[in-house]
Amino acid sequence: MATFVLVHGAWHGSWCWKRVRRPLQAQGHGVFTPTLTGVADRSHLMSREVNLETHILDVVNLIRWEELSDVVLCGHSYGGAVVTGAADRVPDRIRSLVYLDAFVPENGENVVQHAPFGDNQVLDGWKVLPIPAEAFGVNTADREWVNRQCTVQSIECWQQPLKLTGGIDRIANITYILAQGWSGGTSPFSGFYEKAKSRGWKALAIASGHDVMLDRPEELARALLDSLDVGGSG
Repeated sequence: MATFVLVHGAWHGSWCWKRVRRPLQAQGHGVFTPTLTGVADRSHLMSREVNLETHILDVVNLIRWEELSDVVLCGHSYGGAVVTGAADRVPDRIRSLVYLDAFVPENGENVVQHAPFGDNQVLDGWKVLPIPAEAFGVNTADREWVNRQCTVQSIECWQQPLKLTGGIDRIANITYILAQGWSGGTSPFSGFYEKAKSRGWKALAIASGHDVMLDRPEELARALLDSLDVGGSG
């Protein structure tokens, strides 16, 4: 049986993975869905000091203290930066790495370089307000719920540069999943999808809004199981 560690994106929390957890657990797999420091059920820990490094350590420490190995590590959206940093720290624990409509920053880059936001999205100079579910193309039945569940997040999560040591280069099994149902305009993740294909990663697209785990949970669960096997781009 496999062990999955699923890392949510900005403003979300463990709650967004419940529809994917169930089918994976029903097949006997171990599934961890940590909530990153400062959001959702850990929003009481939110401060301006919370940054990308905080979130990388959330995931690294989970893997170490739960003594996990052969991990399928998946990051959604902003969580792509988090799992990149975490995988770089503990590559020997990672069986496969999955980017779900996610940022894949290089060493020295930060997330805001790829996703700039306006001043009207920042409260008190450091609290970044959630993007509405409608803009993410979330299915209409879930939009009100998603907007209610999302919480503000520290701006340093976007502004802090990612520091890599080269450990991630030891991971051969990497998958990129692109969501094709964004609400208006071109997906900001299409460039990462093309880069994934050029690198020979397994690459696939799902007809879904950005929150694939809500719109297409069963299809996503199958894609995560498929990521267990090394393969070329699709």
